[in-house]
Amino acid sequence: MKATGIVRRIDDLGRVVIPKEIRRTMHIKEGAPLEIFTDTEGGVIFKKYSPISELSDVTENYADVLYRSVNTPVLICDRDHVISCAGISKKDFLNKRISSELEKIMEERKLFTGDVNNQLFPIEDVSYAASIAAPILSSGDVLGAVVFLRSDGTKISSTETKLAQVSASFIGRQMEE
Repeated sequence: MKATGIVRRIDDLGRVVIPKEIRRTMHIKEGAPLEIFTDTEGGVIFKKYSPISELSDVTENYADVLYRSVNTPVLICDRDHVISCAGISKKDFLNKRISSELEKIMEERKLFTGDVNNQLFPIEDVSYAASIAAPILSSGDVLGAVVFLRSDGTKISSTETKLAQVSASFIGRQMEE
């Protein structure tokens, strides 16, 4: 845990205001769900809640199957981080923060298909470009994205595009059940 030096009091209703600087840094928007944890030393920890991360076993297997099907590295992300990947080094990608560009694609709820002239770098500070990014939607909410990384610059096939869309839909449906 990292100390911020900021102290806040709890009001009579048990509320604590999270400072604007921390909300901005951690990309916590108004209405965002937070999970509350306690540690053995009396600490209280707030963590952004990611419903899709509850499916990490499913998404890990799904990413692996996708990679074997299209032989292209695959990322499955929630709204903030990579939660599963296949075909690339897990230590370099798992739990890495997604880029603001990928966040924008997800918010627009549109399929992204890239080429040499239209590139999307889905992970902050990583130079891999995405060939496809399909937002994961569940009950009208954006939960994350399925991302195929560009491996060799070959043209994206309609099969790969459809596979990314179907994958995102499948994961979204899993969240509804």
